[in-house]
Amino acid sequence: MEFDFLKPLEADFITFINSLSSQELGSKIVFHTEDQFPEKTKIDIAIIGVLDNRGNLDETIVDLTSVRTKLYSMFPGNWVASIADLGDVLPGNTLTDTYFAVKTVVADLIKNNIIPIVIGGSQDLTYVLYRAYDNLEQMVNLVAVDSKFDFGKDTDTMMANSYLSKIIIDQPNNLFNFSNIGYQTYYNPQEEIDLIEKLFFDAYRLGEIANNIALAEPVFRDADLVSIDLNSVQSATSANWTAFEPNGFDGREICALARYAGISDKVTSFGIFNHQNTHAESGLIAQIIWYFIEGYHYRSKEYPFGSRENYLKYTVLLDGDELVFYKSNKTERWWIEIPFISSNHNKLKRNTLLPCSYDEYLAACNQEMPERWWKAQRKNIV
Repeated sequence: MEFDFLKPLEADFITFINSLSSQELGSKIVFHTEDQFPEKTKIDIAIIGVLDNRGNLDETIVDLTSVRTKLYSMFPGNWVASIADLGDVLPGNTLTDTYFAVKTVVADLIKNNIIPIVIGGSQDLTYVLYRAYDNLEQMVNLVAVDSKFDFGKDTDTMMANSYLSKIIIDQPNNLFNFSNIGYQTYYNPQEEIDLIEKLFFDAYRLGEIANNIALAEPVFRDADLVSIDLNSVQSATSANWTAFEPNGFDGREICALARYAGISDKVTSFGIFNHQNTHAESGLIAQIIWYFIEGYHYRSKEYPFGSRENYLKYTVLLDGDELVFYKSNKTERWWIEIPFISSNHNKLKRNTLLPCSYDEYLAACNQEMPERWWKAQRKNIV
């Protein structure tokens, strides 16, 4: 059984959970214990810990007790989703063993329409979450909140620094689009920045998002998998003095991004990686998870479109192209239609509508080509 890979929560922790008031989140969660495993058919969101840090060449065991203590001591919003904590994946005999266990568990959850929230562990686990989609016959849009692109070098032995290269190179190649939120230029060689452009991927600098965080909403709306590297958060917020980060997102910004990820109807897995076991960072992770779940409860179920009768259609002529926009009457969010040139990408049919912003519509009206539309169409042609 795929869930045999999961270690139940310790009896002492369950004792703590039982001491919580009926209003606190821990009293409303179903837990994997020595005596019971949550019934899969009754779960909407599943929290999983991965205690393996070897992708960072670090043998330290990740400790998520503080994260869980802080998260379950919070008060939920007006939530109705059934949430379960399935326990932890322990480090395998080899890193490959850990990968197999995580992939197996996550793939089964996604297949059963359960959203896994995976807490790690090094960020190479993003690659494992991506591989969990292999048997689902769909292309994957990956969004990484990260100060670096993590292409790595040929000589790089740290998988956490080079997982994106493996995603691009390894077969089967199910990646349709990669988007980076919050990269910091001085951490990325110009060759890698140029490669992002060459592959028609999307990347947004830290300053762009910090100045207008709403820029990230359409990006998350088109994501299947979201990965947050905690090193993208400034150390003044995370108290991570091991890998000191003078710049990065603050607590409010990273939680807002997590909420955007939760609101997205399309996001089916969410990962938070590179936890350094600090007490303050545990509190931050707990709040990131809280905001993701909060966002989940505000999903509008606008994707995929069953009918377009509840959307206003706008057509813009730009350089001989006819750009078709749709605006939701329900949420006032915007999409732009991507025409398909080739019939060879059957798995991409669900991407015919690309989320966009009102500002992108206005730019098109001013004869400015939306960059994400152009890149998406180039992917279709190439």
